[in-house]
Amino acid sequence: MGNPRTINGLAAVTPNNSADLPEGTCRGIYVGVSGDLAVVSESGSEVTLTALAAGVLHPISITRVKSTGTTATDIVALY
Repeated sequence: MGNPRTINGLAAVTPNNSADLPEGTCRGIYVGVSGDLAVVSESGSEVTLTALAAGVLHPISITRVKSTGTTATDIVALY
């Protein structure tokens, strides 16, 4: 197994209100274009993260990016 701080996989994210990320819970999120990100955590909590900066690796573990409330684009899940 790799270093727990190393990103081992990447997947483009299409926000969806009802489907979890296809690779499961991610270890972080990258957004290419700044905006809000409506997410569901591993525990099922829902929150909108406002004004996420573009070009930054955000170290948050989530299972879903919802389309409603998400304005950020070019989203990549980090595994």
